[in-house]
Amino acid sequence: MNNIYTQTKHKYQYGSIVEKLIMANIALFLVTYLLGSLSWLFGIQGNIFYKWLSLPASVGQYFSKPWTLLTYGFMHGGFIHLLFNMMFLFYIGNLFIDYFSSKKLISFYLWGTIFGGITFVASYNYFPVLQNQKATLVGASSAIMAILVGITTYMPNFELKVRFVGFVKLWVISLVFVVLDLILLNDGNTGGHLAHLGGALYGYMAIRFPYKLSFQNPFKSKTHLKTSYKASKKKKSSTTTSEAQNKTNHILEKISKSGYDSLSKEEKEFLFQQGKK
Repeated sequence: MNNIYTQTKHKYQYGSIVEKLIMANIALFLVTYLLGSLSWLFGIQGNIFYKWLSLPASVGQYFSKPWTLLTYGFMHGGFIHLLFNMMFLFYIGNLFIDYFSSKKLISFYLWGTIFGGITFVASYNYFPVLQNQKATLVGASSAIMAILVGITTYMPNFELKVRFVGFVKLWVISLVFVVLDLILLNDGNTGGHLAHLGGALYGYMAIRFPYKLSFQNPFKSKTHLKTSYKASKKKKSSTTTSEAQNKTNHILEKISKSGYDSLSKEEKEFLFQQGKK
């Protein structure tokens, strides 16, 4: 048992941000259902811990536990729900951090969760067919949709190999998920599908309008406004930026034609550094 704990601790400390998010989701799932089982033994009806962290559709109930706008994104309604979400997070999350930083992944996960939650609550208090219905929301799907649509918006023609299908472009995969959410709105999981769409909307806007929709470190001082440069340095900086953009465009075009594996080690490193900016 001690060896398992040591290995898990080591994996969490030195694992990637994707692995840490997956472990956090699994840990919360186990704790939630363990406490639920223990409360059942004492005759307590319902899983109090689960209710305490899941997002309610009622505005009144939400204001009594506002933390649920984030915590629901780490909760799951069952093992299968958890399994599929974590598998998808593993593949899409690792693809995302090939081009962007770990901090940006965290940002997309959290803000995707928030946008999905806001969409869920707003929908149940706006659409007539959903009003006065009792519903709660759990799951990392909104966050995962934000990550998926974000990386798709960044490089829509990148191809993923799908088992039994072959290579499929990212924009096709994202479109399929969005269309399915729209088609299945009345399948009994209306709130979940609406939350997915909210997360997807954030993912698109965060890449499409990075300066108008930037939630990363809003208190960071803009030091470049206080620094003066000579004209010759400005021209050099502009040229360097243009060259970097041209090189990035060339690499992305190469990816769309031949896939990520066709890049050289230097090209992969360059693209990784650009994604951090």
